[in-house]
Amino acid sequence: MGKVQISRGKFEHIQACANAEGIIAAVAMDQRGSLKKSMEKLAEGSGTPEAITTFKRKVSQVLTRHASAILLDPEYGLPALKKRAPGRGALLSYEVTGYDPQTMGRLPRLLPSWSARRLVEVGTDAVKILLYYNPIDEGWINEIKRAFVERVGDECKALDIPFFLEPLAYDNVHPEQSFEFACLKPGYVRAIVEEFSQPRYGVDMLKVEVPINSAYLAGSLGFKGSEVAYDWQAAKEHFQAAAGVSKLPFLFLSGGVDDAIFREQLELAAEANVPFSGVLCGRATWKGGVPVFVNDGEAALEDWLQDQGVQNVQALNSVLSHCARPWHTIYGGLEAIEVTN
Repeated sequence: MGKVQISRGKFEHIQACANAEGIIAAVAMDQRGSLKKSMEKLAEGSGTPEAITTFKRKVSQVLTRHASAILLDPEYGLPALKKRAPGRGALLSYEVTGYDPQTMGRLPRLLPSWSARRLVEVGTDAVKILLYYNPIDEGWINEIKRAFVERVGDECKALDIPFFLEPLAYDNVHPEQSFEFACLKPGYVRAIVEEFSQPRYGVDMLKVEVPINSAYLAGSLGFKGSEVAYDWQAAKEHFQAAAGVSKLPFLFLSGGVDDAIFREQLELAAEANVPFSGVLCGRATWKGGVPVFVNDGEAALEDWLQDQGVQNVQALNSVLSHCARPWHTIYGGLEAIEVTN
């Protein structure tokens, strides 16, 4: 069987985002609209551009010492990019945050004053796109989204830069936190992974959702205690089904759950023998610092990050050390890759 060919730029920049073991243990700090809302809930007027920029800069400065890379946005995150620890990888988001609830289909948009080339020029190792995707949505909606991903994939290929895709499942009828959606989610995540693993999209790494909602998993730390969508064995099978259709390395995102629940989910994935290659983990590690920052300021946030924030990242790293696999595992290891010029 022939070797998998990966271009030099893509290979070296993916490696730059991974640790010495080839696992991506990255902090996600590209939240914009959701971070502003979190601040504004605590104190009206607190979610200013300056406050968001300061929060990101401080998270980057402290937590990247214990991470392999950080995901940021070019709108508020460039000062934070410069403050990351030496030798840590950088990823930048390319999409407009959120979606227009008045427009059907949660259609994606690119930041109008940015291009993949401009993201490279400010120092990113990879371009990341978030895409809301419902596999059974109307055909014209998903055609627009598939063409959108192809376009970004071609842009990244031309620049020889990795393309990380973050597809988020949704349904047009059931809210994402509902029991009904919890039952649909495993099938949606599997279909999404299968679709965007296709070579035509030019994706190099998938940043995917855990295919279950722990609020409906019997025995989970996150279990609400009422309706059950899956037991432990069924949950493992859902992880296996999604992983089984992936032709690409993939990472898990925390989806805003508490850090202990996210670690439990990763351990469940490992129990299911799922070869995930790490995490791009956001709120699970730093969301506790938001009220500290809003109420007590930057110095208090730094103290919280040095204490609880670092503990959260180190606990996650401990789980990754025995649960995650190197990003090149899916290709058969480094020896199965031919780096091309």
